[in-house]
Amino acid sequence: MFIQTEATPNPSTLKFLPGRVVMESGTADFRDAETARAASPLAGRLFEVPGVVGVFFGYDFVTVSKDDTQDWQHLKPAILGTIMEHFMAGAPVMAAQDAGMPAADGEEFYDDADEEIVVTIKELLETRVRPAVAQDGGDVTFRGFENGTVFLHMKGACAGCPSSTATLKHGIQNLLHHFVPEVRQVEQVM
Repeated sequence: MFIQTEATPNPSTLKFLPGRVVMESGTADFRDAETARAASPLAGRLFEVPGVVGVFFGYDFVTVSKDDTQDWQHLKPAILGTIMEHFMAGAPVMAAQDAGMPAADGEEFYDDADEEIVVTIKELLETRVRPAVAQDGGDVTFRGFENGTVFLHMKGACAGCPSSTATLKHGIQNLLHHFVPEVRQVEQVM
């Protein structure tokens, strides 16, 4: 098994491509070892590597975030070994369906009068933004729309990335405003 790695715009996060499907649908974002162990055998094992502070699963990739005291030169072999052993053993990526899954991103909020705008925003996010963000090892989800402001949740490599503000303000905000003039700004929510 050969696992490729790719740098992401976030220097604290690397993207690992195992050459197979990781998550059939959706994504999973883990920011602590306890939640990871309860929901995913693979994420739980990755959190056992000293210095790992975040694990994110996309369709065909795993992104791993480290703390600032660790060096990728030392972490990368241990992470590669963990991912390889897991897939070679044929173990499931996630535990039993929805068991211990991290809480959903939260309820969406927007005025019913803005339904048509929200549908357009979600379509643009799904077709133009999320594929680009996934290439960098992350994900972005819609959380709400209020008074011209779109609220988004950044996950994976995008969470805590130094360039995430630029991505939100210059990339996503400009794209959404171009197609939906009612969008005046984009804000990140946790």
